[in-house]
Amino acid sequence: MKLFGTDGVRGKAGAFLNVQLAMKVAMAAGIYFKKTAKTNKILIGKDTRRSGYMIENAIVAGLTAIGYDVIQIGPMPTPAIAFITENMRCDAGIMISASHNSFEDNGIKFFDANGDKLSSDIEKEIETIYHNEELLLSAQVTDKNIGKAKRIDDVIGRYIVELKNSFPRELSLQGMRVVLDTANGAAYKVAPTILEELGAEVFVIHNKPDGFNINEDCGALHTRNLSQCVVKFRADIGIALDGDADRLVVVDEKGDVVDGDQLIGALAKHLNDKNLLKGGGVVATVMSNKSLEDFLHVEGLELHRCDVGDKNVLEVMKKDGLNFGGEQSGHIIMHDYAKTGDGTASALQVLAMLVEKKEVASKLLRPFELCPQKLVNIHVATKKPLQEIDGLQSRLDELEKLNIRYLIRYSGTENKLRVLLEAQDEKLMNEKIDEMCDFFKKVLNA
Repeated sequence: MKLFGTDGVRGKAGAFLNVQLAMKVAMAAGIYFKKTAKTNKILIGKDTRRSGYMIENAIVAGLTAIGYDVIQIGPMPTPAIAFITENMRCDAGIMISASHNSFEDNGIKFFDANGDKLSSDIEKEIETIYHNEELLLSAQVTDKNIGKAKRIDDVIGRYIVELKNSFPRELSLQGMRVVLDTANGAAYKVAPTILEELGAEVFVIHNKPDGFNINEDCGALHTRNLSQCVVKFRADIGIALDGDADRLVVVDEKGDVVDGDQLIGALAKHLNDKNLLKGGGVVATVMSNKSLEDFLHVEGLELHRCDVGDKNVLEVMKKDGLNFGGEQSGHIIMHDYAKTGDGTASALQVLAMLVEKKEVASKLLRPFELCPQKLVNIHVATKKPLQEIDGLQSRLDELEKLNIRYLIRYSGTENKLRVLLEAQDEKLMNEKIDEMCDFFKKVLNA
């Protein structure tokens, strides 16, 4: 059984991700981290899902059973776990979250002592340990060697100070009117506090989590209410986070959503103009619009493409000596300010750019026109290997002849197939994506 997907271990809570699996994964990860342990402490945070209680207790049981001490800090954004893990000198950090998924799902994400996500090789090693029942049994300790757990409630202050320090000290958000959607998720306390302390007038929506309403018709994936509120309150900008606050979606003063690639382009140009962009380039995924690549080229910058997943973006950034990258879905990594994608940290840099340039969001955040592109998510009954689907290759060959760029991949976290087409002829593109979707629905849901 494969445990790790594109972003940790994820699945339906109580079904795939049950108590037994959570405890065994925690033990396996703990055994791995013991090899380089320095403090014998592991940090645990979570988002606001009801199932987080169950999974957290199982993880604590697994870690203390093999002798680890555990620090529990409650609901906090995923990037906060990355930062605090390193800041508190822990051997590792664990975030319990299914990110943008609905409340039924949950997940377990791991960070190493430096606050970095684990490489695929390390995840494979942890999976190997997970399946070694003899090793899991022999690693359990007794007597005074059993670990302890304690809950700390005041670490939120460390993260707030860290993010406030990332905002240019000479600037202020005084006079800036912001609508903030926290998706009833992990940033429902911390994000409003940071924006208010920096001087913004903040209208907060979807900040009353009840364990089940995380991401429900709100947040980065559902921006309708945010757009309406921006217009209603005559705000300068709308900011939407997802359930674990590692994703950012921006709405301009007109209530229109800013495309993620346009946002990446605007930030890249701003950083480059201020000589803050390292390596002469930006990392984005294979799903990013070709117009972003063309825009960066005009600016004298190179676009480095990678596979989907913010972990892949970060790996290429490190390999090529870059400090900025992201996904069009809203994962933006500004490595000078955050260890991983951080919706709040990225939002602060967007706000700083607006203040500094003294321009409205609708103009500043759309530095180029997008090439027509469409992405459709198809629910599938089975994830049959694409190369084994009869008739698919001939359809792909036809797309190439028509100069239609395509990307077809299964979600790493859900039973979905993602179909993306991009072409200058929008009408033709829409016709072909409808044909492709009909084709996949038949062959994968039979």
